[in-house]
Amino acid sequence: MTPEQISNAIVDALRALVERRELTLPDGVPAAVTVERPRQQGHGDYATNVALQLGKKAGANPRELAAKIAAELEGADGIAGVEVAGPGFLNITVDAGALGRIAADIVAAVAAYGTSDALNGERINVEFISANPTGPLHLGHTRWAAVGDALARVLEAAGAEVSREFYINDRGSQMDKFGDSILARATGTEPPEDGYLGEYVHDLAQQVLEANPGILELPEAEQRERFREEGYRIQLANQQAELAEFHTVFDTWFSERDLHGGFEARARGALAPQPPKDDGLAPQPPNDVVETLEKLRGEGHLYDADGALWMRTTDFGDDKDRVLIRSNGELTYFASDTAYYLDKRTRGFDRCIYLLGADHHGYVGRLRAMAACAGDDPDANIEVLIGQLVTILENGEQLKLSKRAGTIVSLRELMDLIGVDALRYTLARYPADSPLTLDAAEMTRQASDNPVFYVQYAHARVSSILRNAADLGLVTGASAPSSTSGFGGSTTESSLVTQLAEFPRVVQAAATLREPHRVARYLEETAASYHRFYDSCRVLPMGDEEATDLHRARLTLVDATRIVLANGLTLLGVSAPERM
Repeated sequence: MTPEQISNAIVDALRALVERRELTLPDGVPAAVTVERPRQQGHGDYATNVALQLGKKAGANPRELAAKIAAELEGADGIAGVEVAGPGFLNITVDAGALGRIAADIVAAVAAYGTSDALNGERINVEFISANPTGPLHLGHTRWAAVGDALARVLEAAGAEVSREFYINDRGSQMDKFGDSILARATGTEPPEDGYLGEYVHDLAQQVLEANPGILELPEAEQRERFREEGYRIQLANQQAELAEFHTVFDTWFSERDLHGGFEARARGALAPQPPKDDGLAPQPPNDVVETLEKLRGEGHLYDADGALWMRTTDFGDDKDRVLIRSNGELTYFASDTAYYLDKRTRGFDRCIYLLGADHHGYVGRLRAMAACAGDDPDANIEVLIGQLVTILENGEQLKLSKRAGTIVSLRELMDLIGVDALRYTLARYPADSPLTLDAAEMTRQASDNPVFYVQYAHARVSSILRNAADLGLVTGASAPSSTSGFGGSTTESSLVTQLAEFPRVVQAAATLREPHRVARYLEETAASYHRFYDSCRVLPMGDEEATDLHRARLTLVDATRIVLANGLTLLGVSAPERM
């Protein structure tokens, strides 16, 4: 029986007691009760403190209430025994047949096991990298690539429709400096002050020259523009390729330029306190910055002061109002944030999740206030997660400089140094809001105290048993003989089954709490449970021994373990090797 089935059985027991007037619940029978795996072996397969929770409300002694619930559960299908412990805890033991059915159900579900409809119907946009196309992706981007993609995967597993979004910061003076830096390297001169350094700039210069013969013969202004745009195209393609290699593929690469269709040409006439705009101006793309700000002005959320345009975010809890257009007519980043958010909402997303870096704490209040100004519910439509910094050590020293990338440690170098699986798993197994100091040697060490190796090795060990079983003519799944009964009564068998049964709840919690690290920690517990089972229970017949129901039941349990480990690793974007 699964935790949900146990919960349903307890609810049925409570309902029966109420109907016989042996129990009074002023708030009614709960729709579900909390069922957990006990911390100590010997305390059953599942435990609940429901009698302690309801005793006071019911005016009943918790232990006496627990005894009544236990008596009702004794006859329930799939329950082998119920014990009242302490002041009113219930320890529940599931019978072998019910345990076998759990394993068989997992094998039947295969890749679908762990999914749910908890978030069914929700359309969620997850923006988890915002970067300039002026250089390699760095360590901060790498953490968000691992965590953000894992979050998107668990949200999808919980039934949500998810779109992964990368915001390209492709406007502003940094783009001109980027182009000028490439041009300088192409002509053998030094980049401008505050320009871009690193070997990758030399590489870009060579690629631009090879793709554009005669570019250095163009007028200077045209050269600068061509080097900027060609460098942008090449560097963005590099970012996309590296992320794909890192198992992170975005549905949308959103250009900041798309928010600014003709803004500089229209802003003063359209929005500033000057004569009405010229109706003869060419129409702009929908949902651009100007259109967004005009809409908010009409709703009374904007005002003019000191020659600038402001948003009344203090009306919705922000610590101060925010400038949208400076007195010199320049657009602020906050204006872009506003237009970008409304663009997402116009595209039909119910909830917009932002994963931002450690230096963006101040953005939480202002983004929520901005959503409120736009007429949305900040609790329902926008969510901001703040991540902390990561430090990587190599030979005891912090990695912080790169010959290729200049002053950053790039995603490419991290993948080459640590490997995709080890890097993704390690970054995803910690809460995103925790600062991390990680050792490259520890992350790549093939030992049982390295979590990613431990989990992947468990999957490889399981796969080896299944290959050996196939050699003996033993199979699992739809073509296998019945294998839902006949467990040998070992506590490691029941412990492993109940651990596997927790997987759907873990995935759902990871999605609803936005904590994909729960999946990694669960996989480590599952691997440990499997290793204990393997060390104490023989799965395959030996020599000329005939295969029995016990062998088949345990083989089904092994296959169920493989499925759970593989599904969990997939949610983290990590491979499940069959051999190691």
